[in-house]
Amino acid sequence: MGVGMDVAQEKLETATFAGGCFWCMEPPFDKLKGVVSTTSGYTGGHQVDPTYKQVSAGGTGHAEAIQIVFDPKKISYPELLTVFWKNIDPTVVDRQFCDVGDQYRSEIFYHSEVQRVQAEASKTALHKTKTFPEAIVTKISPASTFYPAEDYHQNFYTKNPIRYKFYRHNCGRDQRLEELWG
Repeated sequence: MGVGMDVAQEKLETATFAGGCFWCMEPPFDKLKGVVSTTSGYTGGHQVDPTYKQVSAGGTGHAEAIQIVFDPKKISYPELLTVFWKNIDPTVVDRQFCDVGDQYRSEIFYHSEVQRVQAEASKTALHKTKTFPEAIVTKISPASTFYPAEDYHQNFYTKNPIRYKFYRHNCGRDQRLEELWG
């Protein structure tokens, strides 16, 4: 056996969440210990290999989403779900903040039966503990093909910080998150 051959390969997992603009969903996950990567992209639709122009125009069925690769020894899927909920408005259908259309819906895309059960449990717990009167309408669906977005969308908040902050503020995201979650 060669050097390093006896070291077990790390077992990484994948989580996929749609929470409106994918630019705004990367930062909260990127800073978490145990998150290996986040990728902005499109999922949940019917068109093969869609572009940003196609998805943002509507009609492809895809949601803007992020795919997270994480080390479950360092961060659990339920911990990721908690971060997801605190970064979306789970009370609206086919929109998030200033972005309107099913491409901006909130949705959890599970990759295993364990993830489905954990996602359902987190949604049920949120129903019991929420401090706002509106119903939680975020869907939980099986993961389907995930198409990474064009390179200029990846880590947009670090590549274009002024434009990102301007968009995020003008969209009302932080203001609404404060109303919902405090």
